[in-house]
Amino acid sequence: MALKDQCPGSREIRVPYPEEIACLWCGTVSEIWSDEVEIFCKGCGKSISREMKSTCIEWCPVARECIGQEKYERLMKGLKKKT
Repeated sequence: MALKDQCPGSREIRVPYPEEIACLWCGTVSEIWSDEVEIFCKGCGKSISREMKSTCIEWCPVARECIGQEKYERLMKGLKKKT
């Protein structure tokens, strides 16, 4: 268990940070967290998706345990959209 708690690859996922993303339709800048795939624009209400960066969850055998089942499934769904 100690190894998973110290895994440097999952830190960005386990400790998300805010980023800004501009809406393709209205240009409004909205906040999206590093562990989110999709949000709704605060200007026009349309869905905004972003391309997910490759992460260790794509290949690590303990990724589900490391970041949690719900987050794992949500992020994998977002990663599959990019392919």
